[in-house]
This record gives sequence, structure tokens and C-alpha cells, in this order.
Amino acid sequence: MNQDLSIISMVLNASLVVQMVMLLLMGISIASWAAIFRKLFSIGKVKALNDTFEREFWSGSSLNDLFAAATQNARTAGPMERIFASGMREYQKLRERRITDPGTLMDGARRAMRASLQREMDVVETHLSFLASVGSVSPYVGLFGTVWGIMHAFTGLAALTQVTLATVAPGIAEALVATAIGLFAAIPAVVAYNRFARDIDRIAIRLETFIEEFSNILQRNVGAQSSVSH
Repeated sequence: MNQDLSIISMVLNASLVVQMVMLLLMGISIASWAAIFRKLFSIGKVKALNDTFEREFWSGSSLNDLFAAATQNARTAGPMERIFASGMREYQKLRERRITDPGTLMDGARRAMRASLQREMDVVETHLSFLASVGSVSPYVGLFGTVWGIMHAFTGLAALTQVTLATVAPGIAEALVATAIGLFAAIPAVVAYNRFARDIDRIAIRLETFIEEFSNILQRNVGAQSSVSH
């Protein structure tokens, strides 16, 4: 009896539709775990790159030196460094066009950094919606397999004259495996989504704080240069 009701035996003896549902859910689960590990690595890398640049930014290096390094390392730079580079690039372009109005200079730099922030957050949030979909849809896919399996089991029992628990149990157990696999796929995806969403919110707050701090530094430079020119 135990051998007949093993997980492998129940999967092999399930109806074709239930087996297809199980196969789909296993594929979704594998893809979900791949997305979880990929996102875990990418968020860790983003945090490390931001930490490195922030230390360099507050170490006393000149803005021009930081901008030159950010331009040279554009492909390997982190989000914070790319946001800094976009703000400095726009600021220098406006200065080259002989624009000296502090408001125009600061508005241009802020807009460039905000646009860069949006691009960076779009990249950081990649695959997050997939995990949300897996967490919300997988239990229902498993439930569909269970309902179909129970219907199939009871249809087969209709031809029997005597029905006992021993004849009903295997078919229902086979169907319930689909729900179990659906939950197995959904639970890690939900936990990972909540964890990554919290981490991404912290990254966004940190980048927005950096934009404001860097804007204040630029504003002081603009004020100092305009007072010298006068």
C-alpha cells in the first residue's frame, strides 16, 4: 500500500492532464528558483557597487576625477555611479553652452539624474514581476490539476458496483499531488518577492538620497562660481 501511494507512483499513475499540470508546475518552479538566485546575485552586486562608489564619492576626490573614472568604467559601474555620471554630464553640457543661470543648471542635472534613476530601477526590478506571477498563479494551476484529477477519479469509480476508501484514496491522492507541487512552486516565489521588493525599495531610497546630496553639492559649486564671476 505504501509503495502504491508513493509520490513517484502517484505521479506516474495520474491522468494525462494532471501529469501535464505537474510538469508545467515543475518547470515553473525551476524557472522561479533560477530567477531567485539570479536576482539575489544581482541585488548583492548592486549594493556592493553602490557602497564602493559612495566611499569614493565622500573620500574627498574632485567631481571631475570621479566623472572621468565613471565615464571610463561605464560598463562595469553601479547604479549610483551611472546616476552621478548622468548628472555631471548634463551639468557640463549646460556649462559648455555658456548657461550660467543656477536654476537652469540644477534643473537640467536633476532631470538627467531622475531619468537615469528610472532606468536603473527598471533594470533592478527585472524578473520581480515573474516571481509575483508565480506566487499568485501556481496554487490555482495546481488546484486545476487537483479538480481535474478528482473528476477523473470519480468518473472511473462510476462503473464500479462497490466503492470503498481503498478504491477512492489512490485517485484523490494522485490529484492532490498537483496542489502540493503548486504550493511548492508558489511559497518560495512569494517569500523571495517580498524580500527582494524590500531590498529594492531600500536601494531606491538610497539612490534618491544620493541625488539630493549630490544636487546640494552642485548647487554650492554653482553658487561659488557665479559669485566669482561677479
